[in-house]
Parts: sequence; C-alpha cells; structure tokens
Amino acid sequence: MNLSTLFQIMGGVGLFLYGIKLMGDALQDLAGDRMRTLIASLTSTPLKGALVGTLVTMVIQSSAATTIMSVSFVQAGMMTLKQALGVIMGANIGTTVTAQLVAFNMKELALPLLGIGMLLAVFGHTKKRRYVGNGIFGFGLLFIGMNTMEHALGFLAANKQFFLSFASRPLLCVAAGTLLTMAVQSSSATVGLTIAMAVQGLLPLQSAIAILLGDNLGTTITAVIAALGSSRSAKQAAAGHVLFNLLGVAIFLPLLVPYSALISHTSGNIARQLANAHTLFNVVNTMFQLPFVSLLARLIQKLLPVRDEKVYTGARYLNESLLNTSPAAALTAVRNELLNMGGMALEMLDLVKQAFAAKDPSAAAKLNQVEDGLNDLTRRVASFAAKLWQRHISDHLSSLLESLVNGSSDIERIGDHAQNMMELYEYLQDHNLEFSPSAVQEFSAMMALVREMVQKALEALRTENVELAREVSVTMEDRVDAMEKQLRHMHMQRLNDGTCTPSSGVLFIDLVSNMERIGDHATNVAEIILETSGLQARRETGKKFEL
Repeated sequence: MNLSTLFQIMGGVGLFLYGIKLMGDALQDLAGDRMRTLIASLTSTPLKGALVGTLVTMVIQSSAATTIMSVSFVQAGMMTLKQALGVIMGANIGTTVTAQLVAFNMKELALPLLGIGMLLAVFGHTKKRRYVGNGIFGFGLLFIGMNTMEHALGFLAANKQFFLSFASRPLLCVAAGTLLTMAVQSSSATVGLTIAMAVQGLLPLQSAIAILLGDNLGTTITAVIAALGSSRSAKQAAAGHVLFNLLGVAIFLPLLVPYSALISHTSGNIARQLANAHTLFNVVNTMFQLPFVSLLARLIQKLLPVRDEKVYTGARYLNESLLNTSPAAALTAVRNELLNMGGMALEMLDLVKQAFAAKDPSAAAKLNQVEDGLNDLTRRVASFAAKLWQRHISDHLSSLLESLVNGSSDIERIGDHAQNMMELYEYLQDHNLEFSPSAVQEFSAMMALVREMVQKALEALRTENVELAREVSVTMEDRVDAMEKQLRHMHMQRLNDGTCTPSSGVLFIDLVSNMERIGDHATNVAEIILETSGLQARRETGKKFEL
C-alpha cells in the first residue's frame, strides 16, 4: 500500500465522520429545546431510558456522545446507575441507524445531495431551511466518504486470500474490530470501513460480523476515558457499558456460524446484511439484558463499590465532556448548576435566620464558607457558558443560556445580600444593640416571605412551571414590596414613640432593604421561565407582564 492510497483511506474516513457530524448537528438544531427536554426527562425506568438513549443517539449520530452524557449525569447525581444502563443500552441501538443509512446504495445521488444541501444551507431564507441543508449536505458527504474508502481499498483485491483466511479466526476478527475502534474512537467509522471492505470482497460475511462484534466492544473506550479521574459512580456507569457489550459478544460469538447464516437470508446485498447484523445484535442484546438491568447494576456496584470519597466542593454538574457531545445536555447541566447554587443561597438565608433567632455566632463563619463557594460557582458557570457559546449552538439555546447566566448572577447577589445581613448581625452583637420585640417579629415575617419567594423561584426553574413563575414575579413580588413599605412606616412610628433607638433603627432599615432586594433577584430567576416561554417579563418592561 503506497502513501497515496493510505491518504485516500484516511480521507474517506474523514469525509464519512464529518458527514455524520453535520447530520447530527443539523438534527440537533432542528430538534431545538425539545432535545434538552428529552435528555432531562423520561428516564424514570430502564425501558424509558432505553427509548431516550435510542432517540438521542439517532439525533446526535453518536453512541459515544450519549454514553458520555450518561456517565456525566451519573457523576452529577442527575441519574441513577440503573437509569444510565437503560440509556446506554438504547444508545447501542440508536447508533446502528448510521450503518443502515450506509447500506443504501445511493452513491449516484451523493453529488446531487451535496448540491441541494449546499443551496439550502447557503441560500435558505429561514434557519430551518439552512439546518435541513446542512443535514442533506452531511448525508451526501457520508456516501462520498464511503465511495472514497471503497475505491481506496480496491488495490487489496490481489491479497484477497489473506483477508479470507480470517474466516477461520473469529477471535482475531473481534480483536481487530475492538482495537481499530479504540484507536479511531468511533464505531460508526469502523463499521463503515468494514462494510467497504466487505463490498470489495475482502471479507466474508462471517468475518465481517465478527469484526462488528469487536466494534461494539471497542466503542466502550470512550466512556472509560470520560470516567477516568471521575467519581466511583461515574466509573460504575462506564463499567456498565463495557459489561453490557462484553456479555453480548460472549453470547453471540459461540453462535457466529448460525447467526451469519440467519443474516445471509435477510438480504442479497452484503452491505445490507452487515447493517442488519449490527442492528439485530444490539436489539437482541438489549432485549435480553434489559429485564436484568437491576441485577446488572448490583453486580457492577459489587465489583466497583462506592468508597467514602472527598466532598466535591466545585461545580457539581458542569462536566466539560458535555460541551463536545450535546449543547442541549450542556445547557441542562448549567440549569442544574443554578439549582445547586440556589440551594446554597437558601442555606445562607437559613444561617442568617439562625444567627438572629438563636444568637449563634458560629453561623457567620459557616455563611462565609458557603458564600465563597457560591462566588466560585458563579465564575465557573460563566466560564462554562463561554465555552459552550464557542461550540455549535442554536439561537434558541443561546438565548436560554444567556438567561441562565444572568440567573446565576442573581443567585450570587442573593448570597451577597445574605452576607450583608450577617454583617449587620455581627455589628448588632459587637455594639450590644437589640431590636424591639416588634422589630424581631417583623424581621422574621419578612425573612420567611423572602425565603419562600426564593424557594418557589427555584422550583419554577426546576419544573419549568410558568404559573409558579408568575406567582413569584407578580404576586409575591408585590407582597414583598408592600411589606417593605409597611415595615419602614412602622419603624418610623417606633422611632417617634421611643421604643426603638436610632442606632438599631438604621440596622433594621438596612435589613429590610436587603430582603427587598433579595425579592427582586428571586423575581429575575423566576422570569427566566417567563422569558423562555414567550411571556413578557417585568425585567424588560418595568411593568407586570400579561398572558
């Protein structure tokens, strides 16, 4: 094999992979926010997880990407090992769609597809048409890549006997498929290459199927690499992917001869036969193992028990592996990190309440620690979002990401106001000042209202509940504003009748002002849902929005 031929093979693989990427990106753009919703839900049972894994992989055209998402979600606590195994099983089915597409004899249509796709992508008047154009262009590129590989491999026809000798060594074929996929880190590429070699008559059906079994083993390396340096729970998810495919190969390899005979009756075209073999293997393997997913999860947890790990003090959900797999999944990670930050802000409000109610001096030190973590997370969210914006991301997801980044700043400001109130408590203690019983009661009432407002804003963000967001943005915001005015008025009355000292009074007004501003920031968090639901937000108009 000369250097020119090697470059042709590499070029064919490159065109093939780039075509898959273009198709996946276009499908993600067309799916829009529905993709994010799909990833974030419907995984309550292994069966639903398998369906989600299949659909997501069909859209993004990469089982490795779906598996990395599952590993990341398990590490973040967004998904249990049992749910992740269901998604991984479905991902193995979804990735076989690429082989089915390749098996269509559409090489004559490749150039017309490129032309049509280019015209739509460049001259399309709407984003949807441009997305469709990119997808069609990628589809055409897929067949250009296959055609390039097949022509480049034609020179090996003179050495056909060398490859045909593999038929008697199925284990060697499995090993070759495994190692090649581990090197390329794309089972779609190696499946395409295997089909190209079989079409040229270099591989008999049985040997090609054995290589496909190895491809399924080799693709697990991506999840293993993603889990390196991660938590033990992430390693369990990666081990689940390896064990699932290993068991499948162990079951099918002894049955290779009858399985090949069965596949030979599914079509007269060897490319279609191999595509069917790839699909049937993954469907049957999933159907066989899915009922035993709980047992599989327990086995993995026994082999890789979760040890007492160090408390994770950084970002919980911002896994950078998601940036290169799915923008929708990365956006979901940002939203969940905001909810994590919101929990920290609520903890800070509880510490302020604890300090004033129980006169607990240790609460200040705890609050400062939480505040440092909250500030760090705000910077991490901004950095993660900046990296996500540099990737391929639709306008809709970009707008939602901007709202979430603004929301992280609002949550960070809630923490700042909580810290301000704690400093007021410390000043109160240092100067032996006290509030009147009425002021203490009023402070507790407003603090309870503000905390409820923050909690409901976070719940609206978590559940994407427009009605709850409207309650926070309108009803509760008005209640906080009204209470702030009322408490200022009642405080002035206490100053006039001498039941409150001026020094304590200044501190009380500062406390009330900080709580009112917390309410403003809670409103902004709730309005993320209103803005992304097409409702007019108070942040933009300065007025109440209307449905």
